[in-house]
Amino acid sequence: MTNILHVSASVNGANSNSRQIATKLIDRITAADPSAKVAERDTNDTLITALTGETVGAYYTPEADRTDAQKEIISVSDKMVAELQDADVIVIGAPMYNFSIPSTLKAWVDLIARVGVTFQYTENGPVGLLTGKKAYIVAATGGVPVNSPADFATPYLKQVLGFIGISDVEVVEASGFAVNAEEAMARALANVEAAPLPVAA
Repeated sequence: MTNILHVSASVNGANSNSRQIATKLIDRITAADPSAKVAERDTNDTLITALTGETVGAYYTPEADRTDAQKEIISVSDKMVAELQDADVIVIGAPMYNFSIPSTLKAWVDLIARVGVTFQYTENGPVGLLTGKKAYIVAATGGVPVNSPADFATPYLKQVLGFIGISDVEVVEASGFAVNAEEAMARALANVEAAPLPVAA
């Protein structure tokens, strides 16, 4: 059975292009693997907030020494990390806002990038701990071409995923919605169909 984590970041809810395309991709994966389960994580959830000094302090306090207040502070992070750890496949719907990712998606990244939990430092540099997973980035833009010099969203997400150990990453390009939405959606759906399925599927 494949566990899929769908991470949505658009502020446009059900009308979001990235969300619709990511859902089509997940439908394709689950059609190939009917036993797959899907967990939904919307980074616009009010529980997901910007990083604070108190949160960082709790991260770096040994678990046995954390106060009840610190445990409460990082409880949301613990939940986000557990969702990621449980997933075999991660599908991130990543709209581009002002050349980068939405601030809520960055806040999610700050909650799941945890030293000693999702990565660790070694004498040879940082090593990711979430290995053996596959990720898809559905990169949706209005006019900036994906992987162009002005695209700071896709390379960033690939870097973050690799940093925590997820090196098997597929980018589903979905650009040009502000130029011609109909053509952009058609291209994006074709890219969904062309994307390789997870091995487990």
